[in-house]
Amino acid sequence: MAAPTKQSDHFDTDTRHPATAPRALRSLLQGSGVSFNGSRPWDIQVHDPALYRRVLLKGSLGFGEAYMDGLWDSVRLDETFTRLLRSHLNAKVQQLKRLRWFAAVLRELLFNHQSPGRAFEVGERHYDIGNDVFEAMLDPTMSYSCGYWAQATDLAEAQLAKLDLICRKLQLQPGQRLLDIGCGWGGLARYAAEHYGVEVLGITVSREQQALAQARCAGWPIRIALQDYRE
Repeated sequence: MAAPTKQSDHFDTDTRHPATAPRALRSLLQGSGVSFNGSRPWDIQVHDPALYRRVLLKGSLGFGEAYMDGLWDSVRLDETFTRLLRSHLNAKVQQLKRLRWFAAVLRELLFNHQSPGRAFEVGERHYDIGNDVFEAMLDPTMSYSCGYWAQATDLAEAQLAKLDLICRKLQLQPGQRLLDIGCGWGGLARYAAEHYGVEVLGITVSREQQALAQARCAGWPIRIALQDYRE
């Protein structure tokens, strides 16, 4: 029988046996209580080694997109993200001394350098130009993102299908609470409360969005807060 081979930090193309995560990524996870392919419910289970390249190239965006594409998952996503956010990844990036160029790129990809004050300034300049402008260009739910067109024939149907797809993916159940970060004009909040029986906290950095969302969601178990998500 052939001697077992040692796993290395290459990108294995055999998705049945994901390669060991690159040392840089394993180093970042140290102390977080999260590992790749571990046995705990919050560990990251890698289904395709393409995950590692996604994270190295695109940071947190690549990590999220890889989840949507089925490259990884975990039994306890909430605990996974809680542990990752509490592990002070920024300091660990600084420790990658032998990969200074990589550390600089990764730091820009993983961490949001926009201050809360700047976030409100963006909200004021972009979204507070007048709700009438957005009401004229958007669908009745005022969803400011792409629709789901699988069976839709117009924008209104595509946006409702998108909202329902989100709720079904979240497996929302009556009595649960939903946090809607960047809630816009309350389209998802209203839909989730009305059709899935959940309580919603929506947050936005736009005063105009907050005002209209509160009016559109009146009578439902929804609170629209004017605050930065980091609060």
